[in-house]
Amino acid sequence: MPQYLSSATECTDIMLAYCDDMPYTKTTYPNILGQRNREEVEQSTEYLLLSVMNSLLGGECTPDMRMLACSVVAPHCEGHRIVKPCRSTCEAVHKACAHAFEGIAMAWPYFLDCDRFFVSEEEGCYNPLEGLREREVIAVTSGSTEEPSTIIQFLYHSNTQMLNILEKTAEQCSHISRTYSIGQSFEKRDLLVIEFSNNPGEHELLEPEIKYIGNMHGNEGVGRELLIYLAQYLCSEYMLGNTRIQNLINTTRIHLLPSMNPDGYELAFSEVYSGTDSDYDEDARYSRDAGGRNNAQNIDLNRNFPDLTSIVYSQRRLRHYRTDHILIPDSYWDGKVAPETYAVMKWIRSLPFVLSANFHGGDLVVSYPYDLSKSPRGNMFSPTPDEQVFKQLARTYADAQAADVAMASHDTYSCGSKFDDKRGIVNGAEWYSIAGGMADFNYLHTNCFEITVNLGCDKFPPKEDLYSSWQANKEALLSLMESVHNGIKGIVKNEDGHGIKGATVSVKGIRHHITTAENGDYWRLLTPGIHVVAASAPGYAKARKRVHLPSNMQRAGRVDFVLRKTQLKLDDFPSVGTYMRFDPFKQHYDVRESEQGEAERQEKPWWWSYFAHASNQNPTWLLRN
Repeated sequence: MPQYLSSATECTDIMLAYCDDMPYTKTTYPNILGQRNREEVEQSTEYLLLSVMNSLLGGECTPDMRMLACSVVAPHCEGHRIVKPCRSTCEAVHKACAHAFEGIAMAWPYFLDCDRFFVSEEEGCYNPLEGLREREVIAVTSGSTEEPSTIIQFLYHSNTQMLNILEKTAEQCSHISRTYSIGQSFEKRDLLVIEFSNNPGEHELLEPEIKYIGNMHGNEGVGRELLIYLAQYLCSEYMLGNTRIQNLINTTRIHLLPSMNPDGYELAFSEVYSGTDSDYDEDARYSRDAGGRNNAQNIDLNRNFPDLTSIVYSQRRLRHYRTDHILIPDSYWDGKVAPETYAVMKWIRSLPFVLSANFHGGDLVVSYPYDLSKSPRGNMFSPTPDEQVFKQLARTYADAQAADVAMASHDTYSCGSKFDDKRGIVNGAEWYSIAGGMADFNYLHTNCFEITVNLGCDKFPPKEDLYSSWQANKEALLSLMESVHNGIKGIVKNEDGHGIKGATVSVKGIRHHITTAENGDYWRLLTPGIHVVAASAPGYAKARKRVHLPSNMQRAGRVDFVLRKTQLKLDDFPSVGTYMRFDPFKQHYDVRESEQGEAERQEKPWWWSYFAHASNQNPTWLLRN
């Protein structure tokens, strides 16, 4: 028999909005917490926490946590008596969901103390989750072999909502994530990046760095949303023990910039939806000329980078012409440089990025450099020296897409274009030649290889289509990130064992060199096969090694070099002093937060002010310490 409270009480209908779907319909007051009536419950911090628990925990443990809490604030009343909830149920939910509270630096709620407010089966109790549908989170923690599932809200987010989600995600996974700003848009909106790494904020020796950039054109919204979803997915799956995600984050430093053009997005969203979801404009979602494509200065950001490709073409008849680390011509600064472009250029120069993807809409294909045609008469196949590497990267994404919208499908006709004979990939200049593109700038000015992913014909599809877009691209997003570990990596050192910064690493037969990072480490994306790799630096003798990369390699081959000092010769090494002359106007790069502001933010978690203000209380029991 269930254990009842000693005195009879009056059972009444549950009138609490967040507890109206409990398996029972009757409760009583005072409840287990001693709250005397419905009004007292609704004004309490306990009920406030219950009402926002879903969004606070990013959808994790829903509805388990809510129903467990309701069994305390609105306990089951049967035969004029309270039946207390079962301790075993509480303990199971606590085991499955404690990490979610730890992720946001919140204490486990006191009113869910399993020993204080719950009783054993022997004493008689009620299971508040009885008959509940299969629970994803508990199934995972109890040994399910299926991949953990993340609950994400698949909708379009305003700029404020996007910033809040990124900040909250970084707080939830603060041990593997952080946010930082690379600058501001023309209308002073933050260009916020979320980073994932097992040591966020620090470049680790031999750990490759990658970046994903979305929403370069403000009226192309899918890429922006996919990166917001990806950030939440990486955080949640890492916490849930997904070994694939844990391995990726533990070995790779990942940077996501969901919106490069937040000003344009605001305008595009207002045009497509006319201010409400019900006024969705079918024509605006396709139009290349729809408002918001350009930034607030009416600059197309993907035409605003220095045109280094033309420099390559003009010098290609010279014997020693370069296709790497090309200087930005002074004439570029005489034109109009968008603040968004400037911010991304400084970002690209500040970190040793190895791989990048830029997400667009309007077609369904992956393109790769060069994006500017070598023919002045129009589109023409214009490969880089790394044609095979770029094709491998592009196919990694296209082949990994879900079958229903696969870029590589032989039945795919993409918005009037047809790429089935190319397996869903194309050389950018052969398809649609542009000057001043971001992908060419990455390749010709830094070590970074960037591809452009066009996600579909609809630039701004209905929000109902966003879930299918995520399902179609999730595997491709992960597979491309994992491909940064193809090729070789290593450290170039001197005879004293110190890394050499700025040393050149070259591959025979490929006229594109890369340079070493601060501590002498490097990464060189390569296709399987036999390669002759050399390392050199001013004042050192060149060293060579023959490398065999099998087709089934799962990680980059380790190839280190030790260079011997020699008499300095004036060879064709890039002038570091000249190369570092990046900003002739000496503009300043502002950080997003002052050190004082950061300290204040860390004093209390991001959610604290909401509870303190909304409840007019000081609920210190929410704080972990």
